Amino acid sequence: MIRLRAWGAALGLGAAGGGLFAVLDLPLPWMLGALTAVTLASLSGARPEIPPQLRGGMIAVLGLMLGSAFSPELLGRLGRWSDSLLVLMLATVVSGLLVTLYLRRHSGMSRVTAFFAAAPGGINEMVMTGGALGGDERTIALSHSLRILLIVFTVPFGYRLIAHVHSVPMAESMGRLADLGGMDALVMLGSAVAGAGVARLARLPAWILTGPMLASAGLHLAGLTAYRPPAELVVVAQLVTGAAIGCRFRGLSWGEMAVMARPAVGATAIMLVLSAGAAGLLAAGGGLSFGVLLLAFVPGGIAEMCLVALALGQDVAFVSTHHVVRVVLVIMVAPPIFKLLERREGRS
Repeated sequence: MIRLRAWGAALGLGAAGGGLFAVLDLPLPWMLGALTAVTLASLSGARPEIPPQLRGGMIAVLGLMLGSAFSPELLGRLGRWSDSLLVLMLATVVSGLLVTLYLRRHSGMSRVTAFFAAAPGGINEMVMTGGALGGDERTIALSHSLRILLIVFTVPFGYRLIAHVHSVPMAESMGRLADLGGMDALVMLGSAVAGAGVARLARLPAWILTGPMLASAGLHLAGLTAYRPPAELVVVAQLVTGAAIGCRFRGLSWGEMAVMARPAVGATAIMLVLSAGAAGLLAAGGGLSFGVLLLAFVPGGIAEMCLVALALGQDVAFVSTHHVVRVVLVIMVAPPIFKLLERREGRS
């Protein structure tokens, strides 16, 4: 019964916050509104919770949505992404090292905790790896949660205030529930289940997102289907995603939040400036717009940043590919880079 109330509180608060943001015509209303309402409730002593099965199902829906952005026409453009992927990888490594130095000097974190709190990979992977090496798992998790919260808020509002870019109505970029046929529904379900299962066996990062995304992308690139998840389902996925971010702060007091927020704001600012600089340099060379490059380079969560790209009418396939590459890169190189730094520091 207690858990049911916690689930109801999270979903109810998320729906209320999303509805309010939609009425106020704020960017990405259902995700940011839910995030705001549930975060405020969590910091005020409430203990909202999103059922893991519901969150997993909605993340899989987002994976299907991301995969549907890949089309046979896209194959001719894939080769032109090599430059941006290379710049992304360099910027990710530089950003992680700079933020590590910043956190060490301004937050009092240990070497291990600061390094894995600064590495912009998946939260679960960084928490597990950092914890195994002796880092503070709670601090690492909260640092990443705050990074995602700050970036997800900053970027859509920045687009609105600076570039005057408004959200694209979801119905224009997705299908409608009323138009979803039985065969399309079966294809969606099969893609989600099979993709997630294979990705889990292959130990892919964020497997519940990347598996359905890769399965859906494969079907769309092969021209075997043109389905897209209905807009109504994607709106629910946004609400659940936003509420789930807010639930990460339950049990945290306003005072603890203030202490964690100071280094998090500085670290996020470093990441945003480096991402904007890298995007600006690459955009100056022509071929790609600064807007889509910024969304691809800013180290928010994969699902969250792709939702932002969708809402702003940007190239979702381009953005999602870059974020998946970033997370895979960080998971692969963070442990060996940390051990190399440890050996060098030990010798000195």
